[in-house]
Amino acid sequence: MIESASALRQEDPEIFGIIEREKVRMREGIELIASENYTSAAVLEAVGSILTDKYAEGLPSRRYYGGCEFIDQSEQLAIERAKQLFGAPHANVQPHSGAQANYAAYMAVVQPGDTIMGLSLDQGGHLTHGSRVNFSGKLFNIVSYGVRRDDQRIDYDEMARLADEHRPKMIIAGASAYPRLWEFDRIRQICDGIGAIMLTDMAHFAGLVAAGVHPSPVPASDITTTTTHKTLRGPRGGMILCKEELGRKVDSAVFPNAQGGPLEHVIAGKAVCLREAMQPSFKEYGARVVENARVLGETLLAGGLKLVSGGTDNHLLLCDVSAVGVTGKAAEAALDRAGITVNKNAIPFDQQPPAVASGIRIGTPAATTRGMGPDQMRQIGEWIAEIVRRPDDEALTARIRPEVQRLCAGYPVPGC
Repeated sequence: MIESASALRQEDPEIFGIIEREKVRMREGIELIASENYTSAAVLEAVGSILTDKYAEGLPSRRYYGGCEFIDQSEQLAIERAKQLFGAPHANVQPHSGAQANYAAYMAVVQPGDTIMGLSLDQGGHLTHGSRVNFSGKLFNIVSYGVRRDDQRIDYDEMARLADEHRPKMIIAGASAYPRLWEFDRIRQICDGIGAIMLTDMAHFAGLVAAGVHPSPVPASDITTTTTHKTLRGPRGGMILCKEELGRKVDSAVFPNAQGGPLEHVIAGKAVCLREAMQPSFKEYGARVVENARVLGETLLAGGLKLVSGGTDNHLLLCDVSAVGVTGKAAEAALDRAGITVNKNAIPFDQQPPAVASGIRIGTPAATTRGMGPDQMRQIGEWIAEIVRRPDDEALTARIRPEVQRLCAGYPVPGC
């Protein structure tokens, strides 16, 4: 890594400087975006390896290029580790992202124009679960389900009613901003009642599943998609798990349907992170992520803030800042000035446009990777509550920022 950095500094000092400044930002700030994490030095080394140079269209032992014998070994390791870690009969590790994993998975089992169901974007869903500005909303007839107004939890009775009325070919479970557990067996029953495919997007909580601290959707689902970053703590990329009988359809939906040559350097990084997730230390990590989220949520509530659904069962919190007269956009900006990074996020039944939003999404995976625990979460929660209640108080953020830096100095960023 040192030789690479030295070469980069010599060949392109502008990019080298940007990377160095980003390292400083990472080291001195608290990363609380729920979809972000820090990879290990081993993952970084694999992703930055010479495997980036190899073209390898196709699958292991079935390539359209020569010279793939070692690439095949690397990708096959990633496949076998994914199957073992999640108990899946079949795995495809080639998707470049979670969105492309979803696109390929959909195209494997449904056709453009078919009706599919997913959690509404403004209720915590993801763009690829049916948003009108996304391929999912453009290619398919979307029926969205949502959460109840009283407790902001998935309304499974409404999901069943909509499924019976609209008879979708596929129902998507999973979300981008939902802090509670899913009832996978109940969704399976709804799907079976109408003959629908069940697809779960576990991108956010895959690492928690691997750690054994979150129910696995794999046994109930026909197809499970995920990213390999977020809680799984690997490189940016996607992955598809499925029942054996859908394996060929999924593989051909990835290549040649959705993408060409796979990113074999990233796949090597996926293999590394999957092995890391099999270790006992990762189980401990997953438990700490959930505990940290619980403690952080309790601290925010004690600080006078409001949480969607009243708390969390997983790695993320959705904070309704409109309850204290602030927008998500203003809260995000104020926290950023103090070195605390979150993202503005819509809350269920939000009256603000998405670019403004009434909430902020907060997650504990990255801070937990650095070694922070409940005591640090309490301090961070107090800072957040104080700043959100007074977002225009620049003297306050100026006072808290060096305190944030002092805290971060004791918790190094892996590989940075």
